[in-house]
Amino acid sequence: MTIAPFGSWPTPITSELVVAAAVRISEARVDGADVYWSEDRPDEGGRTQIVRRSADGTAGDVLPAGSNARTAVHEYGGGGWWVRDGVVWFTEWADQRLYRLEPGGTPVALTAEPAVPRGDRYADGDVLGDTIVCVRERHGDGDEGRGEPRNEIVRLHAHTPGEAEVLVSGPDFVAAPRLSPDGATLAWLHWSHPSMPWDDTELVVRDLVTGEETVVAGGPGESVAEPVWQPDGALWFLSDRTDWWNLYRWVPGSDIEPVVRTDSEIALPAWRLATSRFAVLDGGAVVFAHRRRGADALAVRGSGGLIADLDLPFCSIAVVRAAGPDAAVVVAGTRTSEPGVYRVTVAGDVETLRPARDLGLDPAGISVSEHVTFPAGEDRVAHLLYHPPTSVTHTGPEGERPPLVVVIHGGPTADADPGFAVGTQFWTSRGFAVASVNHGGSTGYGRAFRDELLGQWGVVDVADCLAAARHLARDRVDPDRMLIRGGSAGGYTVLSALARSDTPFAAGADHFGVADLEVLARDTHKFESRYLDRLVGPYPQARDVYVERSPIHHVAQFSRPLIVLQGSEDAVVPPEQSELIVDALRAKGVPVAYLLFDGEQHGFRRAENIRRALDAELSFYAQVLGFDLPAAEKIEPVHIENL
Repeated sequence: MTIAPFGSWPTPITSELVVAAAVRISEARVDGADVYWSEDRPDEGGRTQIVRRSADGTAGDVLPAGSNARTAVHEYGGGGWWVRDGVVWFTEWADQRLYRLEPGGTPVALTAEPAVPRGDRYADGDVLGDTIVCVRERHGDGDEGRGEPRNEIVRLHAHTPGEAEVLVSGPDFVAAPRLSPDGATLAWLHWSHPSMPWDDTELVVRDLVTGEETVVAGGPGESVAEPVWQPDGALWFLSDRTDWWNLYRWVPGSDIEPVVRTDSEIALPAWRLATSRFAVLDGGAVVFAHRRRGADALAVRGSGGLIADLDLPFCSIAVVRAAGPDAAVVVAGTRTSEPGVYRVTVAGDVETLRPARDLGLDPAGISVSEHVTFPAGEDRVAHLLYHPPTSVTHTGPEGERPPLVVVIHGGPTADADPGFAVGTQFWTSRGFAVASVNHGGSTGYGRAFRDELLGQWGVVDVADCLAAARHLARDRVDPDRMLIRGGSAGGYTVLSALARSDTPFAAGADHFGVADLEVLARDTHKFESRYLDRLVGPYPQARDVYVERSPIHHVAQFSRPLIVLQGSEDAVVPPEQSELIVDALRAKGVPVAYLLFDGEQHGFRRAENIRRALDAELSFYAQVLGFDLPAAEKIEPVHIENL
């Protein structure tokens, strides 16, 4: 082993490797013997392509060149395409209209050009016969004088262009419209400001003949997700009524019956539409993903009610879909490989349908995460996933501890993904330790833990990330070389952690984070426009709290270098937020670097921008901590003002 300073190790995991042939498999569906999935492709400008794998094992792209199956509903999207009998319906990113695509054909628009460009957006559809029901988000004619887009459930003819019929309107948000097998009943979810879908939702069914409606589940303090009709007329769904998102079954005229009860999360927060974490198989078994202690497992509930985890390496599961009497299709990743698409039987047999990318890495050089629970204050604990620095060829000097990168996830109602991420290995293979923090408010530890952030955003999350760093500094990492990075809500926590005189961090990286909570409350998109009511307080009544917790008002306490990365077309956290903090630090003389990526939204999707963002951040850390970059990578140094 070659001894070299931590952070400077040469590595095969360059920014070029991070994006080379990279895809994010975001959704999957089963249509008879065929399996479809969507791939977000950075090397194609970040567009979403749909791939079909036929029964004979051949796979090919479905959409013609240039098409992009991505919806902008809620700005985060999800459920932008669906399939039945070989026909694909999808929302085209460029105009947000709904299109129908026959096998071998060309896309045909089913919806008219809206009055406002990209003004009508479609998502989360269900097809039965000649009928589509889906979510429509209509921009440009805001209701009730608020100027907000209107979210509603509409019915369309599945094959012929025409006007949409509005079925559900009134609630601020709707999701998961699902037709019963006989087409006579519609089920859906709805919620209204200031709730988010992980706070309070209602599951409603309507008799489409009589108009009679029944609230099946949900209400204040209960989050319901993923309603799915079964052939026998039963409606299955997930609910956190017992602190954890577990599985339930309802038959009209009967009480709700628990199907799976476990101290783990089957659902995940509905930042995106059309999630699918369980599947009821034709043979009567139920296959479901569930998360505990920071990792997923795939489990089976047999027809007799016995529940058992399958002995599989998957630790991160995004999708579960039924695929016949005894199998499910899953999108899943392991601790040593990126997500792929697999068919898994109830006996635990696995068939690879779409393998993970072959990165050509020596397994011995992959850093595998360890779940750590640490004290986070009086009578509280929080959690993190720790990745030690790992290399096949290099090690640090004897007695020296590695620098630490503390990573704060977005949301803040989200969590750190336990699966292999080449972006994490980009750091660990160079000699950095990485700690991804699941602070109070994170998902995966029950509703009570998730609710710890209510009224406490900017307090609990910051305290937990500081506690995480100090916990690891006791015996694992160098306390003088601790860094913090995060995006979106995680970027806000980064700024808040640096805007303290007692910060333990030497520097930070803010990816499209929030600098001014008041600006966010006034200017963000509809989906999150009242999110802060619960996380901070109602605005403007609680304006003093917004001011107190906004990093922009604590610039006087900033002293540590900061790099800021931002997309020019970000509608969730607009560029103004980044420019506020950058301008303030420039004026104060704090070292700061700022990169604005033209055409990017909330999160970078284009290969060249992903590369530049990684290389710039690495260059920033090298200049701040004083180590050399591997010459072979030819990384363009980032300019740091005031350094």
